[in-house]
Amino acid sequence: MRSIVGLWRWRRNPLCRSSDRHEALASLCAALLILFGAPLVGLTGGVLAHEEMLGAAREQRSERHPARATVQQLVVPRPGLDADPDDADGDVARHRVVAYWTGRDGAVHTGVADAGRPLRPGERFRIWTDERGRITGPPLSEATASSQALLAGLVSAAVAAALVETVRRLTVRQLLRRRYAEWDAEWDRIGPDWGRTGSSN
Repeated sequence: MRSIVGLWRWRRNPLCRSSDRHEALASLCAALLILFGAPLVGLTGGVLAHEEMLGAAREQRSERHPARATVQQLVVPRPGLDADPDDADGDVARHRVVAYWTGRDGAVHTGVADAGRPLRPGERFRIWTDERGRITGPPLSEATASSQALLAGLVSAAVAAALVETVRRLTVRQLLRRRYAEWDAEWDRIGPDWGRTGSSN
């Protein structure tokens, strides 16, 4: 940003080098791209991700079906000696039960399921199954799809801004190298005569 201000201040200054103008122009382009381009990339990425997520949610809703399972017996966890009783995995283990349910094919299935809460044998709870009656996770909700799409859009915008800033820094570094090379060449030309009387004659 200082390069942009400097370009405006030095626009008619004879001491302003071409590398200064190029550096300011690179900073100006980077600022415009970050200000306008990154949000556009984030919006596009978010919209595309949202459409993809909604498609996945519709597909999962067509393939996954709710069912009522009945607790047959509890699964008693056997934690190790170093297990943390406050661990979240321990809570999940305490809620696991052996249950049976009827699939969409009419067959009775039995398996281990996560009840989500403490239950007793004979109690019923909701599960999700696939076409073959196997336990699966619930389908993706529209709210979850929207939140994930929003996150994807934010990440896309951040990545675009970071990429623009990286290109700007590389460009400025290259301009600095060229500037130092020009200084060295100029010093090699006038350095031996520096301070001598009448050296300009």
